[in-house]
Amino acid sequence: VQLQASGGGLVQAGGSLRLSCATSGFTFDDYAIGWFRQAPGKEREGVSCISRGDGSTSYADSVKGRFTIVSDNAKNTVYLQMNSLKPEDTAVYYCAAAPYVRRSLSDYEYDYWGQGTQVTVSS
Repeated sequence: VQLQASGGGLVQAGGSLRLSCATSGFTFDDYAIGWFRQAPGKEREGVSCISRGDGSTSYADSVKGRFTIVSDNAKNTVYLQMNSLKPEDTAVYYCAAAPYVRRSLSDYEYDYWGQGTQVTVSS
């Protein structure tokens, strides 16, 4: 199982970025793909997740209405569209996979992790 996160960068407050998580090697019938972030000196935080089985989604309160998670099953890629970005969104963002989990924002349920991509939002 491999996950490859990309799409991070530097953006001004109010701007947008789209993160991509390319996945491969999955043999599970169902799993969740989650996006997490970790800012310096802070704990890792669940941002959003999507169920591969039914497409249902979950969001952290801090990003509801601003972030959208979408799965393109044909491309085996999950996207995180981030709009109205704020300086407090600055963090390293990771995507992860949780086999046989429908949806979860708890990092302990995720077994497979991609490398992080840096998102920096300037004020």
